[in-house]
Amino acid sequence: MTHTLPQDYYQRLHEIQAVDFVIVELMLYLDTHPDDMDAIKQYNQYAAYSKKLKAKFVSKYGPLTQGDPDHTTSYWSWKQSPWPWQV
Repeated sequence: MTHTLPQDYYQRLHEIQAVDFVIVELMLYLDTHPDDMDAIKQYNQYAAYSKKLKAKFVSKYGPLTQGDPDHTTSYWSWKQSPWPWQV
C-alpha cells in the first residue's frame, strides 16, 4: 500500500512539530520559572495555536494519533492515514 502525499501534508506536519517543540521548551522553562507571566501567556498562545493547526490537519488528512476521540467519528479511522514509514 503506497500513499502519495502532497507537499502541503509535510508543511502542515512540520509546522505542528515546530509549534509543539516550542510548547515543550516553554513547559521546561516554566518548571523553573513558574511565576513568569509572559512565558505563561506565550505558552497559552502556542497551545491554542497548536490545537488550531492540529484541527486543520485532522480535518484534511485524518487523525494524528490512533483512536483520538476528539477528532474521529470512528475509532478505526486512523488506519486510513499513512503509516509513519510512509510519510
